[in-house]
Amino acid sequence: MSKKILVTGGTGYIGSHTVVELQNAGFEVVIADNLSNSKIEVLDALEQITGIRPLFEKVDLSDAQATSEMFDRHGDIKAIIHFAAFKAVGESVQKPLEYYRNNLNSLMNILDNMRSRKIKNMVFSSSCTVYGQPDQLPVTEETPRKPAESPYGNTKAIAEDILRDFCKVHPEISCIALRYFNPIGAHPSALIGELPIGVPGNLVPFITQTAAGIRKELSIFGDDYQTPDGTAIRDYINVVDLSEAHVVAINRLLEQKAVQNYEFFNVGTGNGLSVMELVQTFIRVTGVKLPYKIAPRRQGDIEKIWADTTISNKELGWEAKKTVDETLLSAWNWEKRVRGL
Repeated sequence: MSKKILVTGGTGYIGSHTVVELQNAGFEVVIADNLSNSKIEVLDALEQITGIRPLFEKVDLSDAQATSEMFDRHGDIKAIIHFAAFKAVGESVQKPLEYYRNNLNSLMNILDNMRSRKIKNMVFSSSCTVYGQPDQLPVTEETPRKPAESPYGNTKAIAEDILRDFCKVHPEISCIALRYFNPIGAHPSALIGELPIGVPGNLVPFITQTAAGIRKELSIFGDDYQTPDGTAIRDYINVVDLSEAHVVAINRLLEQKAVQNYEFFNVGTGNGLSVMELVQTFIRVTGVKLPYKIAPRRQGDIEKIWADTTISNKELGWEAKKTVDETLLSAWNWEKRVRGL
């Protein structure tokens, strides 16, 4: 039986780490990516880590014809992990139409091909942004979704609705949406990691680039939140732990262990850490000085969120294992290798 998995956005940050875990687990991987926020050299790194070079298709998945032609070339795909999406909260506030067009059209084009080609399984890259600012913490899978604080978050909520409705009328197709909290860190080899093109939208690349002297100083957006130190609180999960959750989810689908044909799970650590705590931890574990300033709050950001992971731990048999210390150290080792430090 074919064990071919299509990974959309597979040269991106989370995608590339998941490709490693899939290949290590014996799956054959096809990556589909338009390289809008990643580099083709990632394929070299993947080959170096696993000894296998994944198949690669450069394709814009929001283009229906190009997507269909890509599926024509790979008739034996057993499952899809769909990462490909624009993902910067701040940018989405400025460019809502681009986010809706890219993130939703690509998903619908893929679902069209799943239906017509009888591909039965998808793992979808969702986000804790679907919870908005929850009334109670930690958030469980029962926590009501709230109106998103950003167009990016809204594309994830709408995508989940599309999947739920699609699965309702296609009982032969099964989808699992993984609601990520905040992925950070890099592969222990330091061969792949988070390398945003342009100014980073996420905290840890901004920290490591500032530590490396690429950025003058780190901006901490807001110190007047209702939190112990005034800075926002998030649940930071190691990207390798997160990647392993995708392999577990794929196996759940292929082994037909899903309880319903549309399921969703929180993927986090269960611990909340403030921005300032993360910054101070980075300084402690690396011994590097980090110039920072307090800046105004950023539109689209919520105050605090962290996961209750009881259901994903029990149902998926998965849990986050890596510490924040080793995660931040891995991010710094990756930054140093990229910069030749």
